[in-house]
Amino acid sequence: MEHITLLLAIVIVTALVFDFTNGFHDTANAMATTISTGALKPKTAVAMSAVLNLVGAFLSVEVAKTISGGLINEQGIQTEVIFAALVGAILWNLFTWLLGLPSSSSHALFGGLIGATLMSVGTSGVNGGVVVTKVLLPALAAPLVAGLAAMLATRLTYRIGRNTDEKDTAKGYRAGQIASAGLVSLAHGTNDAQKTMGVITLALVTGGVLAPGSNPPMWVIVSAGVAIALGTYLGGWRIIRTMGKGLTDLRPQQGFAAQTSAATVILASSHLGFSLSTTQSCSGAVMGAGLGRKGGVVRWSTATRMFIAWGLTLPAAGLVAAGAEFLTKQGPWGVAVTAALLVGLSAVIWLASRRQPVDHTNVNESDGPADEPAGVVTAAIAAVTPPPVGGPSSEIAATIPAPGPGEPTAEPARTATV
Repeated sequence: MEHITLLLAIVIVTALVFDFTNGFHDTANAMATTISTGALKPKTAVAMSAVLNLVGAFLSVEVAKTISGGLINEQGIQTEVIFAALVGAILWNLFTWLLGLPSSSSHALFGGLIGATLMSVGTSGVNGGVVVTKVLLPALAAPLVAGLAAMLATRLTYRIGRNTDEKDTAKGYRAGQIASAGLVSLAHGTNDAQKTMGVITLALVTGGVLAPGSNPPMWVIVSAGVAIALGTYLGGWRIIRTMGKGLTDLRPQQGFAAQTSAATVILASSHLGFSLSTTQSCSGAVMGAGLGRKGGVVRWSTATRMFIAWGLTLPAAGLVAAGAEFLTKQGPWGVAVTAALLVGLSAVIWLASRRQPVDHTNVNESDGPADEPAGVVTAAIAAVTPPPVGGPSSEIAATIPAPGPGEPTAEPARTATV
């Protein structure tokens, strides 16, 4: 069994850097709604999420096996391919973070692996069946299932509390939000930290350090868990703002329903070994919760930008990774150039983000139009959703201005009750 080479060490470090970007890119999945409704202070929320991400990393290795021994064929794959794949995934993560778009870190990694492998050995290196069954199908199903579950859960919570004052129950729902946010963080650590474990294990196999089919060593599990926890603690405030305020205005009942639904979908997926996008699950749940409340508005302009980012993630990360693999195949100088480009482009993106910084002090300032009208989907859902009875309906009615002459009677967006 060979020792770890310099190139393999570079790949391992790069994988942990990706894990770090995954952490701050996906903090919003667990904590955006908790922060936006005021259930937790921003810094407290990300600290709690970081700890639970670390714990979740130790709960399973099923997803890691899917990546290290299923997505691509290990035979004939060189260590440089893994490095190129990580370059594509990291740059896409940073670019979408700069734009505040909650795209999928998972799909960025998959796209990178697929693109680099195709450039290296062609189509024979990619297991198409695994890509379809464990990547593409879950990508389509996860946001729909989580969104439908969150919409139904939101309706149920309002129906159960129809004879109570919303202000009186808000404290209890905020407590439930904290618990469900912790569950999402745990699920995120279980699902997403394993992706980096799988990549490092795959690199160790291609480098001859581990036998094919091996489970991730303990030091790999620990390092991946720590890296994603540190990234989570950093915050990723731009995406938290989009998830918490940019898609819809959530009340505590909706936040609780969204997070509980997303956590259930993610944990079930991890148990089955599906490498699910936690971002898509949580985003779908937030939109479902927005549609589940009478008069709730989903800002479809923001959602459309997010959908476009989802669709571009696999091919964009794959193209960047394919270009990086073309360079790394040229020899040591190609690896050095690729590494320099990664560092340089990452620095450019970070400097661009400093022009309009977002942090824990301004994360709850909405960057979207607060009065975006209800779209066709929102109007259709609202038309068949019975209004809450009792205190909540009185509070909602009080916030609705009377329409002027000739104005439509569609209900406007409302500000979350915090």
